[in-house]
Parts: sequence; C-alpha cells; structure tokens
Amino acid sequence: MKMEVVFWIAVLGIAYSYLIYPALCFFFAKLFGSEQPIPVLADEQLPKVSVVIAAYNEEHCIAERIENLIAQDYPDDKLHIYIGSDGSSDATNQILEAIHHPFVNISLFQPNRGKASTLNDLLQQVSTDIVVFSDANTEFEPDAIRQLVSGFKDKNVGAVCGELDLYNSGSNANKDNLYWRYEQFIKFQESKLDALLGANGAIYAIRTELYVPISANTIVDDFQIVMNIAKQGCRVIYHRGARAREEIAPSTLEEAKRRVRIGAGNYQAFSNLLWLLNPNQGWRCFTYFSHKVLRWFTPHLMLIALISNILIAQQTFYAGFLLLQIIIYALGIWGNRKIDEGENTPWFITFIAFFLRLNTALMQGFVLFSRRNLTGTWQRTSRS
Repeated sequence: MKMEVVFWIAVLGIAYSYLIYPALCFFFAKLFGSEQPIPVLADEQLPKVSVVIAAYNEEHCIAERIENLIAQDYPDDKLHIYIGSDGSSDATNQILEAIHHPFVNISLFQPNRGKASTLNDLLQQVSTDIVVFSDANTEFEPDAIRQLVSGFKDKNVGAVCGELDLYNSGSNANKDNLYWRYEQFIKFQESKLDALLGANGAIYAIRTELYVPISANTIVDDFQIVMNIAKQGCRVIYHRGARAREEIAPSTLEEAKRRVRIGAGNYQAFSNLLWLLNPNQGWRCFTYFSHKVLRWFTPHLMLIALISNILIAQQTFYAGFLLLQIIIYALGIWGNRKIDEGENTPWFITFIAFFLRLNTALMQGFVLFSRRNLTGTWQRTSRS
C-alpha cells in the first residue's frame, strides 16, 4: 500500500507540473490577474539606457551584434553599449578593438573568469537608470529596447522580460517550437499574476539601482538577477512587444551539453532561493513550486515512479502501468536516435523523445551540481 502511494505521488507530481498547473495558471490569471497595456514612449520621454553583453569567443557574431544595437530605434545620445570580453581566445578582442563609436564601451578582461564576474564588472560602469541584458548571438527587433524601456513607466516595475524567438540556422524553424510556445504561454499567465519567474536571458531589462551582484560561480544569471529584484518587492513583467531572435545549437549534442549545464544551474538557484518557497510570497510561491521546483525534480519523480512500479508490478493493474512506462521510454530512445540521424518522426514520438532528453539532461545536471565544483567559467555552445 505504501509503495502504491509513492507511485501515485510521483506520477501526479509530474502530471501536475506539466498538465494541470498550466491550466490552473490560466484559470487563476483570468480570475485574479491583470494585464495593463504598455504604451510605447515618445523620444522625449525615453530615459538614457545601457545595454550590457558579456562575451566569450564570439568572433562570428560580435560585430553584427553591435551593429544591431547601434541600429536600434532609440535616440543615439540616450543609448550606451557596454561589451565585456571575458578572456576570449579567438579574434573577438581584435574585432572589438577595431570598433570606434562614441557610445560603445569595450572592456577586455583577463583572465577568463565567467559571465557572472563580467556582468558584475560591467554593471559598475553603468550610470543610466535602466540597463538591458542580452547575449552576443541575439538579434533585437528594431524597437526592442524602446519596448523594454516603456515597461518601466509603472514605477513599481523593477524588471521587464522580453519575448525570444528561437530558430534553426537555414530552416528558420525551431525544432522545439511547441515546447517553447508552451513555456511562453505559461510565462504570460504568470506575469498577469505578478508572479513571473526569471527572464529570457537574451532580452530583459532592470532598474540599475536594484541590481544585486551575483556570485562568481552563478550559472543561470538571468534567473537569479531577476529574482533578486522580485525579492525587493518590485514587479517583474513579461512584455511580448519587446522581441528578439536567437539561433539554437546546431546539433543535439551541443544542445544537450547546454541543457546539462543549465540543469546544474537550476539546482544551484534552488539552493540559493529558498525564500521563494515561503507562502508569504503569494502567487510567486505557487508559480515557483509548480513551474520550477517540480520541473527540476521531474527526473527524480520519473525514477521513483519506475522503481516503485517495478516493486508493485505483481498486481495486474500496475503491471500494465509498468509495460506502458517501458513502451514510452523505448519510444523516446528510438525517437532520439532517429532525430540524431536527421530523420523525421511522428509528432508524439518527437514529444516523448524531447521530454526524455530534457529530463536526462536535468538529471545529469543534478549529478554535476552534487559534486559541488561548479564554476562560472564559460561553457560556450557552438553556433553555425
């Protein structure tokens, strides 16, 4: 009887986070949430703003990234750009040294210390009220910064998260597009409840005075930076009008490596942000536990469900569940093999394969975190 309870807790925990919670979040956002329109500010209303980018070995895109920022629909004298090269060993530094622009500030740091340290140093140079964070391989829409900054018209807003579109080089499509749209949908509902969790690291902005320096070994910097702002009692909003696009990893191997490291960073963030589990946080406690904590521990729940199912499989009813689990895992393994070979698979196989790959990376990230030797130094993802 006890093992049956364990089995059902694990199964329901997974089902709740991925299926029930999004429906509840949508329902609660309809009943209790609010969505205020964000009017775009005129030139004379726009404040001075800084964009900070920490880069490492980005010779293939850093020049285009700076051109993209300079071309923003934002008054030239109100836009300052800070690029920090963190011990780059390719041609990134040479490219940056050749850039001469009155509002582009270049810092060449040595040795390589990691993104968190670079961001901390760049923020010390920023004197504007608003700072925008982005990545070297991101491309902003022409009005992205104007849209982000407009979100701060409400004095209670401390951070604004933009919307990121992912694409595959050459095909202009994101192979994980369904899951990405699913995540964007949840974020939008959470924003209505004033319970948004973190930001898209490629496009978000904060009030500079609210920035809290992060530890040098921080991996998911965007999540911790924004949650530090929420802790100060400020609103964090999701603004769909502020858009950017970014290429995903060109291979499943590169993407897996990225997910493992992010997985380790998630558990690191969990250990640093236990205050989010305080019921006094209201809706944010609800969204954090449902959307983040249960997701991060889904691979553990999957393992518990499998082991407990094996132990009670002598009952015909649970033998059927065990057979179902075996079939699902077999389909996932087969699907991932076909995807790695560049073959198309039916949508449901693709979904199972993605779910299995995602949670395998999370478990590997947990093992990496458990070793207690995480560093903030770069683990760069190759791009085409």
